[in-house]
Amino acid sequence: MDSPLPILSFAGAAIAGTAVAVPKLRARLQLSRAKHRSLTGHAKMSRLVARLIPFYEFDINDFFNSDGAPAEVAAQRRDGFFRLASLYGERFAKGRALTLQASEKISDLQFTESYRVPFQYSRLVREHLGTSAFVQSSAGVTVTDLDGNVSYDLTGSYGVNIFGNDFYKDCIASAEGRARALGPVLGPYHPVIVDNVNRLCAISGLDEVSFHMSGTEAVMQAVRLARYHTGRSHLVRFAGAYHGWWGDVQPGVGNPIAPHETYTLAEMSERTLRVLQTRRDIACVLVNPLQALHPNGNAPSDSALVDSSRNGGFDREAYSEWLRALRQVCTERNIVLIFDEVFVGFRLAAGGAQEYFGVRADMVTYGKSLAGGLPVGAVCGRKELMRRFRDNRPVDVCFARGTFNSHPYVMTAMDEFLTRLENPAFRSVYDGLDARWNGRARQLNAMLAEHDLPVRLSNLSSIWMVHYTEPSRYNWMLQYYLRAEGLALSWVGTGRLIFSLNYTDADFAEVAKRFVAAAEKMKADGWWWREASLTDKKIRRRILKEMFTRRAR
Repeated sequence: MDSPLPILSFAGAAIAGTAVAVPKLRARLQLSRAKHRSLTGHAKMSRLVARLIPFYEFDINDFFNSDGAPAEVAAQRRDGFFRLASLYGERFAKGRALTLQASEKISDLQFTESYRVPFQYSRLVREHLGTSAFVQSSAGVTVTDLDGNVSYDLTGSYGVNIFGNDFYKDCIASAEGRARALGPVLGPYHPVIVDNVNRLCAISGLDEVSFHMSGTEAVMQAVRLARYHTGRSHLVRFAGAYHGWWGDVQPGVGNPIAPHETYTLAEMSERTLRVLQTRRDIACVLVNPLQALHPNGNAPSDSALVDSSRNGGFDREAYSEWLRALRQVCTERNIVLIFDEVFVGFRLAAGGAQEYFGVRADMVTYGKSLAGGLPVGAVCGRKELMRRFRDNRPVDVCFARGTFNSHPYVMTAMDEFLTRLENPAFRSVYDGLDARWNGRARQLNAMLAEHDLPVRLSNLSSIWMVHYTEPSRYNWMLQYYLRAEGLALSWVGTGRLIFSLNYTDADFAEVAKRFVAAAEKMKADGWWWREASLTDKKIRRRILKEMFTRRAR
């Protein structure tokens, strides 16, 4: 009789294999369920979809009725478009000419000029509504372009401009005088760095500081240190959040190589908390508090404004509660909690997002405004996390250097910034800050509703985004009417309006008046016409049909 031992051995191996596989499958399923259901939560899928979308564009015959508008509405839009084009040609002639010349050699400019609107419309918009990428001066809350046009600045210099351009000009001018004797000597420190470090430790509530040349570099170093000290491989970022352009924090569209040590999970999700509670390979969690305005959504840009589904809304208590839950689980699991305050640092409160939301991180990154208008990145962290070497293993180091880190001019400009921030009279700018900007948002929304305009605004303090209340394929046109009314926008259009805190009530009242005037003109030109049955879903289906038609050719 054959021995049953081989069969028993095989059965035992199968049972053992199952015992090993089941927990792994369960963990994988748990991880998948913690992803946000949109493409922002699925990096591989988003890159695949991006590769499948074919190029096509509307010519002059289809441009004005891509939503099925009747001939008379298309003609109305055409007239409005070319009337606006004529105004742009006259008002921005010098700036547009120089922009066209510069774009031949500046790849960044080629990109931003091409992606101001959805790609189907981009060529005709560039030809007829090309904008100027140049300004020559600033004063108060305005900027002046090459043609002498004065516009209210809603760009915020990508978040740098918190206190007004004149504030930063003063910081830089004073810093230059103080650093002139040393000049651009690199390696040794300017002595002012000691005061900067002490004040940053006080602001952050953390022990040590390292300096870098950009916010992206600061986040890179924070993540590297977290991995070094925890001995774990993976970082967690949340769907849609921006932490700079380096590979590990940009796993989706925009990065040709997929990172393998990044988990992109849903923000404000119990399932995400369960993943953090159970996995053993997570070194750190990155939080960009700006996402509180649109959790799990990408940074809004008019190039993606194909319908009216863009939305936002800030709930301070709900987001604070989420951060407290993150803090608790990170503490329990020895996961490094990193606040990326490169954008919001010093805008929400003098102590940044930690003070504003009442939650302390293990590491905090700063940038943008910190150096008084000059390029900078900084990492603040707990002492045991900032150390770059091990006493018991002297060759096992965590390297991070940069030629221009701690540049004398940057350090003196930072000192100017932090000295002003310390002044109690200056700090009064934060008194009633939320009430002031929330009130202004309500004021403008009430004006838009009163004029029956399908536009509304959401805000996180002085950071605003525009969304639209009726289905339309042409919402992106609003940015061009706003510029015509003397409101300066960044290349993302109505996706991000960033006010400096020196806006007075009178300044804002003028901005609000111009905003409403622009929207009224856009409505009068027929861009918000729609069939009663039109929905955002029908718009997206129409776009899919256009894509399939192009791919079939």
